[in-house]
Amino acid sequence: MPWNWELSGWPKFRFNQEAIAEQERKFLLGAGGAFAFLKSVEDQERLHFIVEILSQEGLESSKIEGEILDRESLQSSIKKHFGMIATKKEKSIKESGMAETLCDVYESYDKPLTNKMLCKWHENLFKGQTDISDIGVYRAHPEPMQIVSNRLGSKKVFFEAPPSINIPKEMESFIHWFNEVDPSAGILGRAAIAHVYFESIHPFEDGNGRIGRLLIEKVLSQDIGRPVLIAISNVLEKRKKEYYLKLEKCNRTLDVQEWVEYFADVVLQGQAESINLLLFLVEKSRLLTTLSEQLNSRQEKVLLRLFAEGPSGFKGGLSAENYIAMTQTSKATATRDLNDLVEKGALVKTGELRHTRYWLNIKSM
Repeated sequence: MPWNWELSGWPKFRFNQEAIAEQERKFLLGAGGAFAFLKSVEDQERLHFIVEILSQEGLESSKIEGEILDRESLQSSIKKHFGMIATKKEKSIKESGMAETLCDVYESYDKPLTNKMLCKWHENLFKGQTDISDIGVYRAHPEPMQIVSNRLGSKKVFFEAPPSINIPKEMESFIHWFNEVDPSAGILGRAAIAHVYFESIHPFEDGNGRIGRLLIEKVLSQDIGRPVLIAISNVLEKRKKEYYLKLEKCNRTLDVQEWVEYFADVVLQGQAESINLLLFLVEKSRLLTTLSEQLNSRQEKVLLRLFAEGPSGFKGGLSAENYIAMTQTSKATATRDLNDLVEKGALVKTGELRHTRYWLNIKSM
């Protein structure tokens, strides 16, 4: 049975735009609301939000591929790019390369996609790595580019991409399609196709997933007319099994309806989470300003630790035992500190006795 790129209609992927019309409407409304709100916040809060979103995308996209990046190092590199005060933690090549790529995608959202741009992203992502022969160039090896699994000694080929000799022509067609916006496909439909189309070509020896997810951000931003600031990979990592299954179903067909509908839901989920993050950061700034010079060093340390966990906070909530462990204080002092934080409006208390838990008093969507 032929692969999708071997079919006579390639690369004309098919789907019914009407099926995602409601998701498209919600996305556009959400994008407009988020943009208006982002314009209303202080410059520093806006920059912190951009750093959080970009770092989330880089961390989670790498995690999907089984690679764990250091959050502090990645954020430090992104902050430095935007002229912000960054930690002095030594940066690694992987984190700095990812940061450079993320910032370039963000800043060049309105520029046409080119082979040079894609190869530069690839070069940044694999800077300093010696286990990949073709860095910053499309693959050229004569062997088939296959996605396989070796489970219990049995090899299964999930997909075989076009041979390397076809890549220049395939990428020329892809880039032409990408830059020539087709309004009839809608924003979400076009972004969904961009990802599955690129992954089907699989032009690089490695890193196709990460670059393919960056292209989602670029096509959404290109069609909206400004950076969308949605950490798509944050949602895809949570739904990774479903993500791979939906993509796999496109391997031998050009009918991608199921993939497009799944993808539209992913984008809306990512958009909602991004708006929640923005609200969280604004509330965090407000709360810390309100409590300025009202907290002792223990309370400040724990609050900052809670904020570092993001909108979802500590899994299961903050307990008195957690507080004691973080501050190395007594149970009586911990109880007094926590009650004081509740009275000041920094925390909300739930449960009783050993089930007592504390949560940041932060509004969300």
